[in-house]
Amino acid sequence: MNYPMLLKDTKKPLFPRPLAAEYPPGSIFKLLQSLIGLQEGVITETSGFPCDKGLVGCHNHPNPGSIQEAVQYSCNPYYYAVVRRIIQQNKKSSSFEDAEIGLNIWHQYMQSFGLGKKLESDVFGERPGLIPNGSYYDKWYGHHHWAFSTIRSISIGQGEVKLTPLQMANIAAIIANKGWFYTPHFVKSIGKNGPTEKFQVVHKSMVEPKHFDPVIEGMRRVVNENGGTARMARLEDIVICGKTGTVQNPQGEDHSVFIAFAPMNNPKIAIAVFVENAGFGGTWAGPIASLMIEKYLKRRVTDMAKEKRILDAILSGGD
Repeated sequence: MNYPMLLKDTKKPLFPRPLAAEYPPGSIFKLLQSLIGLQEGVITETSGFPCDKGLVGCHNHPNPGSIQEAVQYSCNPYYYAVVRRIIQQNKKSSSFEDAEIGLNIWHQYMQSFGLGKKLESDVFGERPGLIPNGSYYDKWYGHHHWAFSTIRSISIGQGEVKLTPLQMANIAAIIANKGWFYTPHFVKSIGKNGPTEKFQVVHKSMVEPKHFDPVIEGMRRVVNENGGTARMARLEDIVICGKTGTVQNPQGEDHSVFIAFAPMNNPKIAIAVFVENAGFGGTWAGPIASLMIEKYLKRRVTDMAKEKRILDAILSGGD
């Protein structure tokens, strides 16, 4: 009786969003851009770029003078500059040929993070998301008819890039592990056969562990320092490392996203919260994640006012 009603519900409650919904990731994507830039050697931990709002819109904050500050402030122009250096490395005199080489290298890095393909979890309904490569843009613009200036929105997790919430949570796990992950899964073993073999395989990203430290410090500042974009996610006795995203949505209000892991040292949980049509990531997704992190680690919630605010909120704009 209830199933046909749920099936016809316009909000699609039966649609497995964590596995199958493919969204632009927004600013959480800047974490991976930082890591790729560091590994490629086109930036260092102390690279600074001005927050040039003439290049792309951004909120007010000091000019980032390091990766840590860029993550903390979530500076859009900073990441346009970083990804331009990743894509256009002057390996070819033609900017179009150069961009093709750079984008395909970037694509390989993203695939090593488990993006642009199915993670092969043990839950049905998983989608691969989308990480564009040179062939993808050739279909749209023609071979050697595009460059970084054409595709620059991917720098801040917009444009053609799409991830599932499961992939977003896995990014947090990869960063917590400083470069590696197991395939996300629910079933540990079947009967007495022990752990399922494919879920014991360690998948390593193309980024060396040493490059994760400045990004992790930036994530700590996001939640725990003035100027961070997720101060509402802070917990008194658990150091959360996180990153907000506010995802542009042409169909309505922006989406709110936050990924995190905790504690900073010896992490026990990685999480992604994606709230459709809720606006700024630090306002809604961040606090929700912090409540879930605290409940998981301590088996209780201590900030009852924060919990009440979330429980009383009407974020969908619907009935």
